[in-house]
Amino acid sequence: MFSKGKTIVLVMLFLAGVVNYLDRSALSIAAPFITEDLHLSPTQLGIVFSSFSVGYAIFNFIGGVASDKYGAKLTLFVAMVVWSLFSGAIALAFSLASLIVIRVLFGMGEGPLSATINKMVNNWFPSDKRATAIGLANSGTPLGGAIAGPIVGIIALNYGWKVSFVLIMIIGIVWAVCWWIFIKDKPAEESKQNDGSVKSDQNQSGAKIPLTFYLKQKTVLFTAFAFFAYNYILFFFLTWFPSYLTDARGLSIKEMSVVTVIPWVLGFIGLASGGMVSDFVYKKVGKALFARKVVLVSCLFTSAVCIGIAGLVTTTVAAVSLVALSVFFLYLTGAIYWAIVQDVVDQKNVGSVGGFMHFLANTAGIIGPTLTGFLVEKSGTYTAAFLLAGGLAVFASLAVIKFVKPITKKYKAELTGKAV
Repeated sequence: MFSKGKTIVLVMLFLAGVVNYLDRSALSIAAPFITEDLHLSPTQLGIVFSSFSVGYAIFNFIGGVASDKYGAKLTLFVAMVVWSLFSGAIALAFSLASLIVIRVLFGMGEGPLSATINKMVNNWFPSDKRATAIGLANSGTPLGGAIAGPIVGIIALNYGWKVSFVLIMIIGIVWAVCWWIFIKDKPAEESKQNDGSVKSDQNQSGAKIPLTFYLKQKTVLFTAFAFFAYNYILFFFLTWFPSYLTDARGLSIKEMSVVTVIPWVLGFIGLASGGMVSDFVYKKVGKALFARKVVLVSCLFTSAVCIGIAGLVTTTVAAVSLVALSVFFLYLTGAIYWAIVQDVVDQKNVGSVGGFMHFLANTAGIIGPTLTGFLVEKSGTYTAAFLLAGGLAVFASLAVIKFVKPITKKYKAELTGKAV
């Protein structure tokens, strides 16, 4: 389906996603050990989980702007080195404050990843294959989450939790060296990639559309809102699900490490295939945005229902099954938010607009884990946290139907003073 050069780029982006979520998931897996060593309450642990997203969300936008200005290759190289070093630095944490500072800096390093992936896909792939490419590239993230449980769990049990963070730091540095040596920012035949879909998004005078134009469009803002709901569920699962299994369901660390693999594997399948489904619909109906919305709305809504019901069931098997299904349908939408940006934004602004959308979406990672910790501590159960995550996603999926529309003609209308 892809040429050799495109395949190498895709594989490296896929592996970057694996490393990204291996690093990010490690703290959740090691949380029972860290909580005991540093004497953290559920609310304090929630603050630690949220601290990652403070740096992460800000650098979603900064990283996107950097990928437009300095290139995706350099931006991702620097990001990987920084987040790998601070992932390893978690082993040096000695207090709540030190752990929070390290997690903020770690989040800053990871922030540029998704926007740079989107920029690289825009550089290398034609419009009718971009959702597929984004899905395949990002599908490494749930795989990283899947292997984090067994890797971190086994190492922590046998050698101590700190060793696991040093090991995954080394993996990231090795990836960064390979990326810098083997990958180019753009293909040699770059001009061939600037297909009609990109040209149609630029105003007829050929001038660059300003970033500020896109940042106030309802399509961008409500796509970001849907992405916020997506991330709220994702961060709830990513940060609190291991603790939920040990605290509410009574699983041992070993059992929890194995069980957490199940939703991640389904998530990997969902993320890898969601873009393909959307591109298939696109080819059939010839309407890119319609193809994106069909997948986004139906799958985000289904994910919301599953996560909500998971908070009400009484057995571990039912809870894990419903969470796994929720993650599967959630990840089916994972490529779609980025594909919408590809469809409605000109090439010179893809990184910046995608980074802005990702920044808004990842404020969920700041709010969600802390709010979950508060709800758990006050209520003594996880039920309210599950229901809140599901309800938010239902509302977001309905908002997409109404507000996410084509915006490619609006800039020209603004220039001429005509109504769209």
